[in-house]
Amino acid sequence: MRILSLRALITSRGMKVKVLCRNPDDYVRETTRDIQRVPRNYDPTIHPFEVSREYTRALNATKLERIFAKPFVASLDGHRDGINCLAKHAKTLSVVLSGACDGEVKIWNLSKRECMRTIQAHEGFVRGICSRFCGSSFFTVGDDKTVKQWNMEPPGRGLQEEPLNTILGKAVYTGIDHHQTEGTFATCGQTVDIWDEQRSSPIRSFSWGVDSFSCVRYNPVETELLASCASDRSIILYDMRESAPLKKIIMQLRSNTLCWNPMEAYNFTCSNEDYNLYTYDMRRLDVPVTVHMDHVSAVLDVDYSPTGKEFVSASFDKTIRIFPKNSGHSREVYHTKRMQHVICVKWSADNKYILSGSDEMNIRLWKANASEKLGLLTPREKAALNYNQKLRDKFQHHPQVRRIARHRHLPRDLFKQKRELREMKEARRRKAQNVRKHSKPGSVPLVTEKEKHVVSVVE
Repeated sequence: MRILSLRALITSRGMKVKVLCRNPDDYVRETTRDIQRVPRNYDPTIHPFEVSREYTRALNATKLERIFAKPFVASLDGHRDGINCLAKHAKTLSVVLSGACDGEVKIWNLSKRECMRTIQAHEGFVRGICSRFCGSSFFTVGDDKTVKQWNMEPPGRGLQEEPLNTILGKAVYTGIDHHQTEGTFATCGQTVDIWDEQRSSPIRSFSWGVDSFSCVRYNPVETELLASCASDRSIILYDMRESAPLKKIIMQLRSNTLCWNPMEAYNFTCSNEDYNLYTYDMRRLDVPVTVHMDHVSAVLDVDYSPTGKEFVSASFDKTIRIFPKNSGHSREVYHTKRMQHVICVKWSADNKYILSGSDEMNIRLWKANASEKLGLLTPREKAALNYNQKLRDKFQHHPQVRRIARHRHLPRDLFKQKRELREMKEARRRKAQNVRKHSKPGSVPLVTEKEKHVVSVVE
């Protein structure tokens, strides 16, 4: 009665009363094993040393990231010659195809880390391999001037392995790629040919005064666009709706392979013989968007991550490197003592792994994030990892954190070559500055690093 009369008195006088309310769910543990929930006031004036504590935690998190950076996962053995090409299955994450220099093609199960099938596909090198867009079959090209289509499923018991279709060409085919949604594929050799799966002759051929082509790639977004690398140091762009090639860019040295960005329709990256990689926007080819410089030998292959934010490159210097798409320097470099010249590289479709094939007959499986923990994570582990990542991002530009995060151990020979290249570039830069300084003003133009690698653009 006394509470009711007090409440009525407060209501009649129009008074406002603030009542402290505590929800037991915010501080009572469900079980005795739960962590005690402690309320915290986030007022910065109450925590004057919060920044220094967070900096110490960020420094420790960066150190631990480098300590646990163990990117190598597994090695797939079984080939008897160097690995020349790799291909991902169009529909299955765990299936990868590899072609070797002795004509063998192997189909691997990555989850079991074992070879499921071995096919003697060609006589001589397997130059290219690609999966059909639906994943039911795959295509190979080799030194025996043939294009062969194989069933992805193994033959029945007692049956011999035979190709579904064989096309005999007039010259050696050096590369192949399949359309994303249609039953057509492109090959390159002396010309770039477009094939229908139901026909034994090309439905269209492109050439632009070039002796041979080394690579051809369909655009995964604008599926009517193609690009190829040619022996005359050029990169040629094609549109399937046009009767002639679109554009040609000629560089200082030859490009080996290229790869389209799967998230940006008009951007592609090419790997070059001058130790660099170049990212271009096909709408403006006179200057590359970014020059990626860290390798110390010719870059042989490149492949984008499915997010389009990074790509991986394989080089003759026995390393693979991971580059952010807008950065001129790599964030990671992977190498082992046994790994020799890396010929081909692929990024898995789940954005977690990288596959590399080298000429000492091994396929290696790497983590895309070197310090990532494999397997299932508890909610507490996920929260701790996210917190450490936020701390590293917050203090990433601090000198000590940046120094630890950027440090990578390189083999002695690689380190010496990198230092020599740096000295040579510095000498060329000083020479250009001196020539410009002692010449008539305006007579020696200033050429940037991006401009000096492009010779001309032909339309």
